[in-house]
Amino acid sequence: MLLWHLGGTVAAARYIFRDERMDLRTLLLGAVLPDVIDTPVGLIGYSSLRAVRLGAHSLLFVAVVMVVVLLVTRRGRPRKRWMPLVVGLLMHLVLDAMWADGATLWWPLLGAAFSPDTAATAAGYLADVLSDWRVWALEAVGLAYLGTLAARAGMGDAAHRRRFFATGTVDVPIGRR
Repeated sequence: MLLWHLGGTVAAARYIFRDERMDLRTLLLGAVLPDVIDTPVGLIGYSSLRAVRLGAHSLLFVAVVMVVVLLVTRRGRPRKRWMPLVVGLLMHLVLDAMWADGATLWWPLLGAAFSPDTAATAAGYLADVLSDWRVWALEAVGLAYLGTLAARAGMGDAAHRRRFFATGTVDVPIGRR
C-alpha cells in the first residue's frame, strides 16, 4: 500500500507533532522504505521465506536507522531534517498494524523466522493483496488526504512545487488544538 502509507504518515505526523516546518520529503521516504526494501526481497525469495514483510518491518531496523541518524547528524538543522525518516518508519509499522505480527515486529528477538503469509506463491500473495477491498479502501483514504493537502498547498503552481522539493514543506497551516 503506497498511498495509505504516504497519506496516513503525513496526516499523523502533521497533527501529532504540529510542526509546519517538518521535512515531509524524509518523512515520506520513511513511510515507504520498509516496503521498498522488503517487498522485492520477499517476492523474489517467497518460496523459501514465505513472507513479504521482513527485517525492515521490525523495530530493530527502526532502532538501527535512528542510531545512525543520531550518530551522523548534529543537533539543529541536520538532525531536524533526518529525524522525520525515523518517524516515517515508525508510522509505517503502525499503519501496517505490525503489533499483530509479533514474530516480524520483534525480529530477531522472538526467533529468526518471519511471520509467514497465507498464500502458497508470490503470485498468490499479489493476487490476494490486489483483490482485497480493504487495501483499496485504505489507498483511497491516503489519496483523499494527499489530494486535499496538495490542493490546499497550491501544488498545481510550479513555484509551490519547487518550494516543496527544495524545502520539504508546504504552506498549509496545521491549525490549533
